[in-house]
Amino acid sequence: MKIVILIPALNEGATIGAVVNGAMRYGLPLVVDDGSTDDTAAIAESEGAHVVSLAKNAGYENALEAGFAEAERLGANVVVTFDADGQFAPALLKKILSPILDKGVQLVIGERSSKARLGEVLFGIYTRARFGVSDIFCGVKAYQMPLYRAHGRFDEGRSVGTELALGAIRSGARFETVILQVGPRKAGRPRFGSGLRANLRLLTAMRLGICADVKALWR
Repeated sequence: MKIVILIPALNEGATIGAVVNGAMRYGLPLVVDDGSTDDTAAIAESEGAHVVSLAKNAGYENALEAGFAEAERLGANVVVTFDADGQFAPALLKKILSPILDKGVQLVIGERSSKARLGEVLFGIYTRARFGVSDIFCGVKAYQMPLYRAHGRFDEGRSVGTELALGAIRSGARFETVILQVGPRKAGRPRFGSGLRANLRLLTAMRLGICADVKALWR
């Protein structure tokens, strides 16, 4: 089974080396450099990652889309999305992969030990009541590739990476959630920020997710 660890990265030169090095034990690290202006791509490549470099910053969803397309080209059976900022220890990849490797689960969703933003909490209340998933915004998820073939692609900048997971769950995919310890960001600024703008983006993703859910229920 070929496992790809997909790591979208924007100006994460301070942390990407350690993340790639740790991920090597669990699969092929595939770093999508989303138009970084620092040495993210060079460091990732020097640590042994397969690197896809986007000419300019295309946003989180488009970075994920580019990574999944490359993983498909490389013949991946499983793709794990993983953060580049060092908040998650790479050793957690064993935990996120276990339900797929040991039980044949199709989708695994990480559940952070704490959430930073109001929008995450609010959408979590909804998705927990509706699907039993309390942290759909967690960036650590594992997918069997047939889910991507059936439900891709990521929407260009509005779902904050939730679209594929929610689409798969609505279609009846077998999934599990696993609790992941999250630490402080190692360096730099969060990709999505932490103020009003970040919460508005998360709430937009929440609105889109609920609308899609309502449409699915009426079919």
